[in-house]
Amino acid sequence: MSGSRGATLAVLNTVSLMIVLDSTIVAVAIPAIQQDLGFSPAGVAWVINGYLVAFGGLLLLAGRLGDLIGSRRVFLAGLALFTVASLLCGFAPTAELLIAGRFLQGAGGAFASAVILGMIVRLYPAPGPQARAMGIFSFTQAGGAAIGFVVGGILTDLAGWPAIFLINVPIGIAAFIFGLRLLPASAAAAGGGLDIPGALLITAGLSAGVYAIVDGVIPVGALALLLLTAFLVRQKYASSPLIPLRLLRRPWLLAANSAVLLIVAAGLGFQFVNTLFLQKVLGFDALRTGLAFLPTPLMIGVVSLLVAARLTSRFGVRPVLLGGLVLVAGGLVALSQAPSSPVYAWHVLPALVVMGLGIGVAVPAVMMLSMAGSSEEDTGLVSGLNNTAQQAGMALGLAVLAAVSAARTSSQLGAGVSAGAALREGYSLAFLLAAGFVAAAFAVTVTALRNPPAPPAAVPVPAPPAAVPVPDPGPSGLAAP
Repeated sequence: MSGSRGATLAVLNTVSLMIVLDSTIVAVAIPAIQQDLGFSPAGVAWVINGYLVAFGGLLLLAGRLGDLIGSRRVFLAGLALFTVASLLCGFAPTAELLIAGRFLQGAGGAFASAVILGMIVRLYPAPGPQARAMGIFSFTQAGGAAIGFVVGGILTDLAGWPAIFLINVPIGIAAFIFGLRLLPASAAAAGGGLDIPGALLITAGLSAGVYAIVDGVIPVGALALLLLTAFLVRQKYASSPLIPLRLLRRPWLLAANSAVLLIVAAGLGFQFVNTLFLQKVLGFDALRTGLAFLPTPLMIGVVSLLVAARLTSRFGVRPVLLGGLVLVAGGLVALSQAPSSPVYAWHVLPALVVMGLGIGVAVPAVMMLSMAGSSEEDTGLVSGLNNTAQQAGMALGLAVLAAVSAARTSSQLGAGVSAGAALREGYSLAFLLAAGFVAAAFAVTVTALRNPPAPPAAVPVPAPPAAVPVPDPGPSGLAAP
């Protein structure tokens, strides 16, 4: 990787890490936020849900805007909004202002992150360098969420909950300044305009869908389906569709994003359920829980940064993805077999290490597959689809695994099982279901991802300005059943 491209990649991954950290760093501080701002038990969930709804609803629109007006502009605008919203959250004196700030954070995060994957593909069109770049990006995605638990606990204990938001401000300002100097200009799509009715329909439909999943509101889910159906009809007849239906007719694209959705549903759902498992079954406090997670991101970092690209170059993307999925599923099954009184070193740690190995090779591979065959004019939109699949997977995994765990625990308690054993049964079933998600992703890869589309011709990337030193990137409202 050249110095200038490496510095540009560092900016993109720093912002990606900051946004990913925000998805878990807040969870640790929820009790302190609730106490200080007087949130109701139901209202405090919107500190997380408000972010998810705005983020999930705007990803596709942001990706399309990146194709229409240039990814660089969309990225910098999203970064600026995310940074300002973080400042608002950190100084929010009331619950209402904090929730408003979280909605704005979600919007800024969507606009910045929706185009990152496409920008990386443009920076590194050749398979070898792209695999290495995807390994770095995947570490920020997969490892960042787990690191958030540790960072959130430390910041909340040492400086109070506002620090988890205010830490984004200097990082965001620095990333914006370096981004202005380093990020290459990207050509806007020739012709066409923004389909405003389509943009409103897809944003409202995705937002309603995320809300329905995270809050379990069936009528809102029905409304989401209606809005998304209306969006598809609109795209058929719009002169400048937001999402050309030709994209949705690509079996490879749909299958690859289905695999992304299933993998993220398993991974992020597991992280939140495992948080409860460590606290409720092993009796860990917030900080020990965060530290207990560290083996997974450490293994992800080692594998994705040092090993994944070599494996991909030697064996191909698809075999590496399949091998990684086997390891992830094996780790989840091992966790599900933990006894009622587990010992971390024997019953949890080995499974976390195996999962870290699997995720470290699987996530870069599935990201590459999801972007395969994308052309210059739709790279931003394909990147937005990938991020939408990730967000849908996150919401689905959290909702389904938490609901299944709670139902199983309640059933066991009703049968007279002790509280500790009932909790363990609930979490074990959730781990098995997460392994089922991984098995489904394996099946999709085997059956539908056999012959990758031909990659587009290498896109010439305008040379960025002379490299300047860039600082190294820094490292749910779910109730216990």
